[in-house]
Amino acid sequence: MSLAADIDSPRLLAALLDVLAAKGIAAPEEIAARIEITDRASPALGAAMVARAWTDPAYRALLLADGSRAAEALGITMRGLPPLGVLANGDGVHHLVVCTLCSCYPRAVLGYPPFWFKSAGYRARAVRDPRGLLADFGTVLAPTTRIRVVDSTADYRWMVLPERPAGTEGWDAARLAALVREGDMIGVTLVQVGVPTGSPS
Repeated sequence: MSLAADIDSPRLLAALLDVLAAKGIAAPEEIAARIEITDRASPALGAAMVARAWTDPAYRALLLADGSRAAEALGITMRGLPPLGVLANGDGVHHLVVCTLCSCYPRAVLGYPPFWFKSAGYRARAVRDPRGLLADFGTVLAPTTRIRVVDSTADYRWMVLPERPAGTEGWDAARLAALVREGDMIGVTLVQVGVPTGSPS
């Protein structure tokens, strides 16, 4: 019998929670609240941040200076999490986020990472052949556009502020947020009018 089969996971978890509470590190209700916050997170939160940045220059400046504070300004809890950096696409530069070691991801603002973000293939190609990887997602950039690959780590998480698409002048933040997909905020896709929201395939 394997060691894993000998472990009673529920009892082990209960014992761990008891130790954390006894040492004053975290009460069970704090852990439950954190799990609830994590489960509630989704790309819709990041999309709201993007749309706000497109319509509010002061918020855009805050977002690019301190992503964590910008998230908190919209009621997204960032306490105890790694800092969030946000990089704007534009001016001939396109950002692509990857975690080269595992699956470090800004879950508070984007939810759980998509399966492909965690794959060895994505992690390797993002570094070795980012332009080819983007083409696989249907994102073809001008040859003059520089691709900047950014490594998301356990110490610092990254998100992309995509460019606002043409033809959306006068739209309010809610309508703009509905355009933004998860892939747009990782950098594998570009925001487009008329493209359904959701994860890229």
